[in-house]
Amino acid sequence: MAEPDFQQHATFLRLYVENEPSLRGFVRSLVPTLNDADDVMQEVAMALWKRFHTLSAPEDFRRWSFGVSRLEALEFLRKKGRDRHVFGDDLLMTLADEAEEMADRFAEERKALDTCLQKLPADQRSLVEAAYAPGSRMDELALRLGRTAMAVYKSLHRIRMMLTDCAKRELGKEGVA
Repeated sequence: MAEPDFQQHATFLRLYVENEPSLRGFVRSLVPTLNDADDVMQEVAMALWKRFHTLSAPEDFRRWSFGVSRLEALEFLRKKGRDRHVFGDDLLMTLADEAEEMADRFAEERKALDTCLQKLPADQRSLVEAAYAPGSRMDELALRLGRTAMAVYKSLHRIRMMLTDCAKRELGKEGVA
């Protein structure tokens, strides 16, 4: 791969990876099933790469990729149009607009939560990470910590309340709240 191509590819991958969770949520809000969203996301990734040269500036990637995703979802739904569970174009466009606004809000909330998680004392942050790790079971976590499951639940509840308050403050600083 030539140097300019490598640079363009690296830039695309960085931008795509940063925005993929929001794009996936957006696409999922437009199509009926999780499998449909997976299919559309494959098409979205290919379409974004094919059209990447048309992106005017990297800071416009998010808005641009949502537009491309919307078109891919619409195309998917048109192909699937005989299914009586598919929304009409007007409703789909309304849902897409709302989903895009919500994706922006969720991204801000995730950023605030990440900031607040970093502010937690190490032992509390470790507890949250352990409790929400994939496949985590509260009874096993409690046993590992030498505590009752109820004590762990109560600790997590207090931490969640602190995180909620902190995230609200962070969002307020950003003018998002």
